[in-house]
Formats: sequence, structure tokens, C-alpha cells
Amino acid sequence: MTTEHRGAPASWPASESKQQGDDAREPRRAKQRASVSGRVWRVIVWGAMVFFLANVVLLIATVAVNSIATRWFGTLLPQGFTLHWYAQAWRDFQLASVLWVTVEVVGAVVLLSVLLGVPAAYALARVQFRGKRIAMLIFLLPLMVPPVTYGIPMATVMYKIGLAGTLSGVILANLVPALPFVILVMTPFIEQIDPNLEAAARIFGANTFRYFRYVLLPLLVPGMLAAALLVLVRTIGMFELTFFTAGPATQTLVVALYYAVFSTGVRAPQSIDAMAMIYMAITLVWVLIALQFVSPTQIVSRVKEQKH
Repeated sequence: MTTEHRGAPASWPASESKQQGDDAREPRRAKQRASVSGRVWRVIVWGAMVFFLANVVLLIATVAVNSIATRWFGTLLPQGFTLHWYAQAWRDFQLASVLWVTVEVVGAVVLLSVLLGVPAAYALARVQFRGKRIAMLIFLLPLMVPPVTYGIPMATVMYKIGLAGTLSGVILANLVPALPFVILVMTPFIEQIDPNLEAAARIFGANTFRYFRYVLLPLLVPGMLAAALLVLVRTIGMFELTFFTAGPATQTLVVALYYAVFSTGVRAPQSIDAMAMIYMAITLVWVLIALQFVSPTQIVSRVKEQKH
């Protein structure tokens, strides 16, 4: 009786310690399961990224190799290599005149968008008025909706008034999304400038021109440079608006490349690929230059702020 009574309590601590051990192992098991699922998820994400990048690299490599191939059909590598197709593309597609039109359009769009967008951004950053959010939303609409939605009606109006097919019409069409883009980039730069600087400049006798020339402009130069580079890259790649409003003599490089692709029965595929590589190289160079001055995440965060 006494032995049974004394033995019973001895089993309680053992069962309690076993329960405590199970409870202590349960968080470790949960962490292990979470760690395994995290590794699996990372493998899936990285695998998808590598697969996507590998396909992009292979596509670009195929175009690049075909642009310098003498003949490439049914073999792993071309039979020979030549730069003849680049010279032929330069002659056949009149790339000299096309590149000059592209320079004119891009240069005019960049200049006008900066000249008009910086004062508008300054007013939106400094002046408080009713309907400011609505005004900002209207400015950003060309960036948030596809260009086709407003490009077709705009081109129709331009054809009626005789602007379509002219260099001025192409510049005006590309200015529609470029101007809001400059406003979007420049507004945060201007908001970071202390408004007391203007008051201090006024106290020391500076007029509006002197304040802009010696105080405001040096602070705005980095933002203006970033905005100009981004507009340049965007305008070089703008296809829809240029396609709707350009004529035979006002085609930019991207529109000329589009027409070249649809003339494959007349032009050699290697020549078209050579033209595509020229366009890709020009765009890539300017993209790399633009990324040195501005981060795309800043643009995305700014768009989200304006939406809210």
C-alpha cells in the first residue's frame, strides 16, 4: 500500500518532462518546416528568373548571330560570319535619314518637355490650391493608360488639321506622355528644396531671375538631367504614338524597324536583324546612362504616392 502510494507520484514528473520535451520540440519542427518551405520557394523563384533570363539572352543572341551570319539554316552555328548585312541595312532602310529624324524628334521632345515640365512641377510642388490632386491625376493619365487609348483619337484630330505626317505632329504626339513624365520626376526634387532659400534670397536683394539662376537652377540640375535622360529613352522606344502620326519621311527608328519586319519577303532577314541590333544598341546605351542618375523604384513609389 505504502509502496504503491510512493511509486505513483514518481511517474508524474516523468510524464510532465516528456510533455515539456514535446512542447519544446514543436517550435523547432515548425521552424524546420518553415525553413524547408522557404528554401523550396527560393529555388522556385530563382529557377523561374534564370529560365526567363536564359530565354531573353538566347533570343538576343540569336538575333545578334544571325545579323552577322552569311548563311544559317539547319545547323548549330552559321557557315560563316560577315558585317555585310549592317552595310546593306544602312543602305536599304536609309538609316542615315531615319536616325536623323529620330535625333530631331527626341531632341525636340526632351527640350520642350523640360522647358514646360520644370515650371509646372515647381508650381505643383510649391502652390497649394483646391483640386491639386485632381490636377496631378490629369497630368499622370498619359502615363497610367495605354498610349493606344488616346493615340488613335489624337491621330484622327491631327489628320483633320494637317499635322499628321509632319515632324511637328510627331513631336507633339510624343510630348503628350513626355511632359507628365518630367513633372513626375521633378516634383520630388523640388519638394526637397527648402522654401526658406527663396525668402533668404529675397532678403539679400535677389530678384526672380537671380534666384532662379544662382540658387534654384544649380539644385535642379540633377533632377533635370535625370528627367531628360528618361524622356530620351522613353521617346526612342515610343512606337504607338509615332506610328499613328508619322509619315514616310518622319519615321523614327522604331517605326522603320516595324515596317522592315513586315517586308521580310523583300528584305533579307539578316539585314532586318542588323537593323534591330542597331536599335537595341542605341537604346541600351541610353538606358545604362539613365540608370546612373535615377532609380526606377523612385518613379514607381512616386506614382503610387500620387495615386493615393
